[in-house]
Amino acid sequence: MSFFDFNSASEQTSFDLIPKGALVRVRMTVKPGGFDDASQGWTGGYATRNDNTGSVYLNCEFVVMEGQYARRKMWSLIGLYSPKGPEWSNMGRTFIKAVLNSARAIHPNDNGPAAQNARRINGFADLDGIEFLGKVDWEKDQNGQDKCVIKSAVTPDHKDYAALMGGASQPAPAASAPNSYAQATGRSPVPGRPSWAQ
Repeated sequence: MSFFDFNSASEQTSFDLIPKGALVRVRMTVKPGGFDDASQGWTGGYATRNDNTGSVYLNCEFVVMEGQYARRKMWSLIGLYSPKGPEWSNMGRTFIKAVLNSARAIHPNDNGPAAQNARRINGFADLDGIEFLGKVDWEKDQNGQDKCVIKSAVTPDHKDYAALMGGASQPAPAASAPNSYAQATGRSPVPGRPSWAQ
């Protein structure tokens, strides 16, 4: 068979957008941007800084884990800092809190000691590889085309949470526990290496 005979090549796959509002279990990967600010506790090179605007964020990829959209990918930014004011940072903190509630099966209204501990992380490495239930939304890309994004996490107070997350999510131990990464992600960490490098 000649490489240049394309009659036997597969047909290209058409990926329609995942419907807006769909609930999908995703694994979040933080793409390292190499920006650290030790005064904020931002170490490990996970954060990204936009040199034009001065904003700092986590550049995240979300991979659908199961169901009809399995292996589909989406990308979103989680705001950490904006020179324009605290709004972007506050939105980022709100999203991360919801991700932790979703991944660790913590009800948003639970303010007990175990729940508060489960909402603490040691650093951005604890978010790299975390699995949670996300809600698909759409926004415009740089070319004005619609693209799928994850802007909110679905928490245990949602009626479909238990069915869609199943038994895979367990309350996490205290963030200071050495195995919290493994329990939150289902993977064993390699000491000194973030999950994207494993």
